[in-house]
Amino acid sequence: MDNLCSTAARGAILMILTVASLPALAQSSTAPPCKPTVEGTVDTFELASKVFDNTRTIRVFVPPGYGEVANRDRKYAVLYMFDGQNLFDACLAFDHVHEWQVDETVTRLVREGKIEPLIVVGVDNAREKRAYEYLPWPDILQDSERSVLGGNRLPEFLTREVMPAVAAKYRVASGRESTGIGGSSYGGVAALYVGLRAPTIFGKVLAESPVLHVGNGEMVRYTSFLAMAPDKVFFGVGGREAETPGLNDAEVKMIHAVENNLKNAVLSPSDVLVVYDADAIHNEQAWAKRLPQALQFLFPAK
Repeated sequence: MDNLCSTAARGAILMILTVASLPALAQSSTAPPCKPTVEGTVDTFELASKVFDNTRTIRVFVPPGYGEVANRDRKYAVLYMFDGQNLFDACLAFDHVHEWQVDETVTRLVREGKIEPLIVVGVDNAREKRAYEYLPWPDILQDSERSVLGGNRLPEFLTREVMPAVAAKYRVASGRESTGIGGSSYGGVAALYVGLRAPTIFGKVLAESPVLHVGNGEMVRYTSFLAMAPDKVFFGVGGREAETPGLNDAEVKMIHAVENNLKNAVLSPSDVLVVYDADAIHNEQAWAKRLPQALQFLFPAK
């Protein structure tokens, strides 16, 4: 998970240091330019945020047929997703190899009639401030000293800044039944938190590998008594995400505890689907593999 793959992180750092020590000429001769992997139309624009006092790129994928004259008055369901850099193009992804393949997956499922045509909005993370913006509670395993976090401002950032900017440029449908929020790891925690804070706006939540140990399991307590929950929530999790099997098992147990809490919301309980892949680790490749099932659950064809 963000902090759990320490061995992999140390390996990545060693690799970076090794590459950095090579002569510039050797690097340029062995590193071919990355070939973009985007399928279809992904537009970008810059968004200046007053909430977080910074600027980031917003990436918007429009489904097949969006630009056709016959659909000029049609409005589309929309899924907002965190870590926009990792969604559409391998060249922008963390390892320059694996991305969520959102564009390819949505395109295929729409053409096969398995999901409704869907706009996906990728909201880039703030890089070094990613944890600050995504977490409402501190990660006790990585940064237990941190006392100030900005995750509680994410609902305001999305509803007052991102969503109006997107609605001004694209034909997005309104209503919780047409609006989803998604993410992975810290972004999975963020997506679930936003969905719980604004269930009248976000009716669908996609939470891949959410690290629910943050705040010493605060999400379990936060959902222990809910008046209203999102309509649908998809959880995806692997059996090999943490180096320590006991910690991996604990994360899965917390997901099931939150699942139970969501299903027991008083006024509006959630329809919850948990997909467990025993062999999956904590990366974009695993999230891409489970994405078709998530989209068909959250946005089935009408």
